[in-house]
Amino acid sequence: MKVLLDHHMKKQGILLWSIMENEGWVKLIEIPMLTFADVGMSVNAPDREVWRFAQEHQLILLTANRNDEGKDSLEQTIREENTSISLPILTISTLDRMRERAYREQCAEKIVDVFLNIENYLGVGRIYIP
Repeated sequence: MKVLLDHHMKKQGILLWSIMENEGWVKLIEIPMLTFADVGMSVNAPDREVWRFAQEHQLILLTANRNDEGKDSLEQTIREENTSISLPILTISTLDRMRERAYREQCAEKIVDVFLNIENYLGVGRIYIP
């Protein structure tokens, strides 16, 4: 498994990675973070396409702005296509708070928890973090 950073999350991904590295988690568990560019995905890809791609490639999408607007929205896609073995989507609850170190630490801890305990999170659809 790897984390796929939504196209607007590159900066936040770097901040989260540095927290995980400083806390020593990256030595204990491999949590690669990829960008849309890394996987050849367009930043304009519809939510449904992003979700399907993430599921097919065992990627956990980390996002903050996917919504429930339209038939191909992320939320609608999860309702229609999520199964008991689908990987969860991680959604940063309050993106503006990523400036706060304590908030970033809480988000990083939740990401690590999901990776360590993925069997408990399969099929849940979306997880708001922290």
